[in-house]
Amino acid sequence: MDLQQLEEEARQAALKDIQNMLQRPGQLEKVEQYRHRIARKKASVEALLKTGMQNQLEGVRVGLKQLETCMQDVREVRRRMVDVEQLLKGVPEIYDALEVVREENTKHSQYATAMENLKHIFNVDASVQKTMALIDEDKLLSAHQCLADLENSRDDLLYELHKQPKQHASDKITLKRHFEKVDQVSQALEKKLRLIISRTLNTVRKKPTVIVTALRIIEREEKNDQFALQQQKVTNFLPPGRPKAWRSMIMDVLQAAVITRIEGSKLEERSDNKLWLVRDLEILRQIILEDLRVVKSLCVPCFPPHYDIFNEYVKFYHEGLSSYLDNIVKSGLQGNEYVSMLAWVMHTYPGADLMSHADLNVDVLKLSRPLLHPHHLKSLEDEYLQNMERNYQDWMKKTVDSEKQEWYSEQLPDQRDHYYNSAGPVIIFEMIDQHLQVTNTIHQELTFKALVLSIQQVELFGQTYLKNVIELKEHHFRNRDQIKYFTHYIITIVNNSQNVVEMAQQMKHLFWPKSRTEHYEDFEKLLATFQRIRAHAANYLLEEAFLDMECHFNDLFTIKWLGSSIAVDTICVTLDDYFQDYNHLLPANFEMVINEAQKLLAKRYIRALLSKRLSKTRSECDAITRKINLEAKRIKQFFEKIAPKISLSDSPLDLITTLSSLIVADIELLALDLHTLLGSYPSLTEDHLVRIFYIRSDVKAAEVREKVQDAMKSKKSMVSIAKQDCIFKEIVFSDKLW
Repeated sequence: MDLQQLEEEARQAALKDIQNMLQRPGQLEKVEQYRHRIARKKASVEALLKTGMQNQLEGVRVGLKQLETCMQDVREVRRRMVDVEQLLKGVPEIYDALEVVREENTKHSQYATAMENLKHIFNVDASVQKTMALIDEDKLLSAHQCLADLENSRDDLLYELHKQPKQHASDKITLKRHFEKVDQVSQALEKKLRLIISRTLNTVRKKPTVIVTALRIIEREEKNDQFALQQQKVTNFLPPGRPKAWRSMIMDVLQAAVITRIEGSKLEERSDNKLWLVRDLEILRQIILEDLRVVKSLCVPCFPPHYDIFNEYVKFYHEGLSSYLDNIVKSGLQGNEYVSMLAWVMHTYPGADLMSHADLNVDVLKLSRPLLHPHHLKSLEDEYLQNMERNYQDWMKKTVDSEKQEWYSEQLPDQRDHYYNSAGPVIIFEMIDQHLQVTNTIHQELTFKALVLSIQQVELFGQTYLKNVIELKEHHFRNRDQIKYFTHYIITIVNNSQNVVEMAQQMKHLFWPKSRTEHYEDFEKLLATFQRIRAHAANYLLEEAFLDMECHFNDLFTIKWLGSSIAVDTICVTLDDYFQDYNHLLPANFEMVINEAQKLLAKRYIRALLSKRLSKTRSECDAITRKINLEAKRIKQFFEKIAPKISLSDSPLDLITTLSSLIVADIELLALDLHTLLGSYPSLTEDHLVRIFYIRSDVKAAEVREKVQDAMKSKKSMVSIAKQDCIFKEIVFSDKLW
């Protein structure tokens, strides 16, 4: 450190402070105050420095004094170490001189031990017999005391042999042979204890003191085991037969007893009783509940607290039951046994009926492992669903075969509330409902899987059903005399399809989780399949009816037709006859058939109108128009009569009147009429419009063609508002007028 530099820096700092203090003239008056203040500050700093120096010097002084003391201690230790070394030089000579004393001491110790155990040495056989007699008389505490005396004598003698520097194996063999019956006594006592402990649950109800006695003996042996192991660490000597580990032994015995009790609960096999598994699981539940109650109320006071006997028993039953159920699962389950097993494992076992019972309050989740491995539970669920699928397939095949057999029979279908139906769909959905009700007792995910499977199987059933319906129709139309009640069974099929749709929607409402969207397309597919069956079957009904009316439609707009109303009257009478059977349709189906019948009738009538069968003068066309309007009204009145509750507004039959007005339209105003008509029915084609005017022999074809083409050109591309417009798309002629 450069003192001159420090002094210079201090001087410069002082000058800077003085310059800052004396910048104005008025501050010169306070110079004396500044001087006093600086002087006080200097004195304070000097005092602090002096105090610090004194403290530092005091610490140095104390340190030097301690170093001096340490030096003195080191010298003293060195001096004493030298003395010890001198003393140790004479130890080997003393050791050799005391060899005789050591030998005498060893002999004395052996003699003393022999004298102490002389009684047991000469009375081993008598002591063994006495101890065995006490065991047979169930005087276990006294027997254990005798056994302990014998073992102590043997162990003391063996220990004395062990301490000898020169050990002879023959001495140990001789001694062990002399005491070999002691091991037999120990084994006999162990066997007795095993027997007592294996009957714990029965014994503790009648004679809990027997259990307490056995446990006292076991606890004493546990202490002897611990003492022997500690002695081994010091002397490297371990008495024969130690450690006995009787506590571990009795826990194994208790576990074996639990396993035997679980396995012994089985009273029946599958061949004896279909409900064998349900009965077996219920018996197990009752046994386990009762046994654990006994353990908690009677065994806990008898066993030492550190045994934690209740939780140990819970673990034994849990593991034994797990193994037992696992073996049942591996041996294979059938039918509802899957549900019984899953419901018992997932609900009954952890629920209030068993482990969560108020008397037990066992938290199953805290146990070391689940009752059945999740993989096994998943396999059970998969097998159950596969079994369910097989059942569905068998039932649905039988249902289809049964329905098919009824179709070709000579018996009328069943009626319910006047409507034809069959039991097949109801049986299928009852079976589905039973399956879903059962799976709902297990968990929602399994119910959802079962629901999806059920929907898929019903949809497959629908496809097979549709194929058979088509075969039925084709078979009937090849020879209409073969199937006596074809119409009645087609009505049944229409009603069945409607019932399936309604029951499927009810099933969805009851079991489909609102939060689930996956597999919804399967449900939509099911509905679409049975709606298609319904539509097909309804068309077959009308197809049969219209087949009977074919010749009468051919008479329309012919010379014969002009002078008679027989054709339309016969059509109405024929339909009326068929609709007597159609009354057996469900209301929604009846309405659908009514609407479809109107559409078909309107289409066939309009097709006949456009079939260029007549060509008359303007005056004659007035009569034709009046006849068309009368027949349209007649047909509409017929539908109002057979279906008074169904609205006929916007009926397809109104198209007949609309088209008939064109026949007598003024040719000069025809363009306006065509624009109006095409605005409502854009599906009308040029061919349709020209065919209407074929009836008018007074109208030139070229003039009509020109007006129709003009109207078609000015027609805007648009979507029809009128729902009957589709009829014109279905009326197509192979021969063109142009």
